[in-house]
Amino acid sequence: MELTGWVKNYGWGRKGISSAVAQLAMANDPDFRLNEEETYAEMWMGTHVCGVSVVKETGETLDRVLKKDLSYLFKVLSINKALSIQVHPNKCEAERLHKERPDIYKDPNHKPELAIALTPFLALVGFMSAEDIRDYIDEFQPLSKLIGKEAVDQLHDSTDAESVKWCYEKLMKTEESVIAKCISEIAKDYQKELKSNDLLEVFTKVNKDFPGDVGVLSLFFLNLIRLQPGQAIYLGANEIHAYLDGDCVECMACSDNVIRAGLTPKYKDVDQLLESVIFESSYKDRKEFIPYRIDGQVQVYIPPVTDFAVINVNIEHSLESYKLEIQAFGSIMIVLKGSRILKLKTQQGDKEILVTRGSIVYIPVEAAPEIEFAKSDDCDEDFSGYIATSNYFRVP
Repeated sequence: MELTGWVKNYGWGRKGISSAVAQLAMANDPDFRLNEEETYAEMWMGTHVCGVSVVKETGETLDRVLKKDLSYLFKVLSINKALSIQVHPNKCEAERLHKERPDIYKDPNHKPELAIALTPFLALVGFMSAEDIRDYIDEFQPLSKLIGKEAVDQLHDSTDAESVKWCYEKLMKTEESVIAKCISEIAKDYQKELKSNDLLEVFTKVNKDFPGDVGVLSLFFLNLIRLQPGQAIYLGANEIHAYLDGDCVECMACSDNVIRAGLTPKYKDVDQLLESVIFESSYKDRKEFIPYRIDGQVQVYIPPVTDFAVINVNIEHSLESYKLEIQAFGSIMIVLKGSRILKLKTQQGDKEILVTRGSIVYIPVEAAPEIEFAKSDDCDEDFSGYIATSNYFRVP
């Protein structure tokens, strides 16, 4: 089944045709109308109630056709402004939060997620080592003054998670006017120090996006990660993060639960974030999530959860045919480049679909044990696509 994705126009998205989401939406849906003044942030593919995909041929929503929800939610993101400082709750927390605040926490599911860069991609992920945080606090005196001597001394005496927690809680619970003054002083008097720590450009950008916001000072606590296309990060429950810039494919458990505490005009649940977040340090050089290579055409991103995995298919245009082994789980594919004839089994029998950039296809359970990518008549460039599926993989 060919699908239409659900486009989200959040304020942090890229404008008009500069957005990868807008480009893919135009290629995917002939009825899509581009507005150059509109932001196009996300394209959702799946069955989540907040953005259900539609079957092109019938106009029915995918959840009605399947008569069930998929275990995953698949997205493309195009980021111009920083996303919120956030964590995603674990399953138990999600159930409680949804029961208490269904207006904020939309479903009772957890939300581990995987982001795969399509362009150079910038994100904050996890806490730096306590030693690095201590060094930043010492170097940037307005920050040291804000956090206070007692908490800073504790960080010097014991570089453990509890000391980091104390300092970060002090930061997050400081009055907005004091936060804004601290940021202003750093921006004015510490340009040299920001530049020497490779933070000047990011500090300036984030402060421009959200002037005086407490999230700006999270730069001195969280790992700054730079990904190149194809590189990925995996975020488990309660791992603090914020995407800052770039385009990515993202896959997650079928949930839209987000606990926010900065860099957002939306509701901030600071107390809940501080209660949920993991304060253990996560080292920067260990954050890249490495895919498992099947062969020269396919690699698979296999997270430590059963909800989802992502298959990346790259086929040279000279290759006449490629057969991909799959299991009997419903999957969704989006094509980013090139064209192929997708051959697969369905309930109605064998089917052939010409897929090109922007095509979104639901691959049914009946398609197992394999689908075929055959060369199309106008195949003049390499093919690239991503397939979201349930995680049935077992790495040898």
